[in-house]
Amino acid sequence: METIQEYLDSTSIIHSLIYIITSIVLFGIGKLIYSLLHRSINIQNELVEKDNFAFILSYVGYFTGIIIIIGAAIKGDSYGLGSDIAQISLYSILGILLLHLSILISNKLILPKFDIKKEIIVDKNAGTGIIEACIYIANGLLLYAALVGESNSLAEGITTFVIYWFIGNVVLILASKVFSLWMKYDIHSEIEKDNVAAGVSFSGAIIAISIIIMNALVDPFIDWTTTCTDVAIHTILGCILLPIVRWLADKLLLPGRSLTDEISNQETPNVGAGLLEAFAYIGAALLIVWSL
Repeated sequence: METIQEYLDSTSIIHSLIYIITSIVLFGIGKLIYSLLHRSINIQNELVEKDNFAFILSYVGYFTGIIIIIGAAIKGDSYGLGSDIAQISLYSILGILLLHLSILISNKLILPKFDIKKEIIVDKNAGTGIIEACIYIANGLLLYAALVGESNSLAEGITTFVIYWFIGNVVLILASKVFSLWMKYDIHSEIEKDNVAAGVSFSGAIIAISIIIMNALVDPFIDWTTTCTDVAIHTILGCILLPIVRWLADKLLLPGRSLTDEISNQETPNVGAGLLEAFAYIGAALLIVWSL
């Protein structure tokens, strides 16, 4: 006779398999939504015929954002298999739509001086591709924070989800603008010159800022004043500490040389230096949120 534990174990495995199948279906829906919203882009042609690395970077970033959103939806409290599948599907599809809206807004406001899609599709600008990829991932992290909190009802959960997404995006855009002003080179100019090193560096800053904002949003909801105050404090603290840690990284990781010079002040930008700078930003963000 099957024991209770054996029954529970087999039921758990079946539920896990259903969650995985649901995730694959949602992943496919995400791909379909991308195709419908980007009809002018021949995805297969960009991936296979043109070997467009800039597009591949952006496309992979999009699907990474989707995986983060689906994972957050699965991670929530369980209310029974049927209810769980319905809520996972609802929140994931809503999150995917918000992800597209996020990239549309961010592309207009974070790098407004040129057409990002043209840079990726026509010019095959890998620096722009990595930035767009990281904007997708950053928004995935913000939506993750919006999903993992507890809600008393589905309507309240959806409302909080959308409002958290909005707050996170506003702060991410503002912080990115402030951060780009702090940089010792014109990020627009460098990216438009196909400077991949500058794109990698700025992408690290975007991810770092999103990690700090996510940490503020992921706390249990008390009231909107507390939430907005926490986000503001965390973001300001991050904008102050990230440049300091970046300066320390410059001295520790590349002694006797300047990361800025390696990224923007030489004929062939040093992509490795851009990666070091991105690592410094993301590493600093993780240390900041673990210390708060």
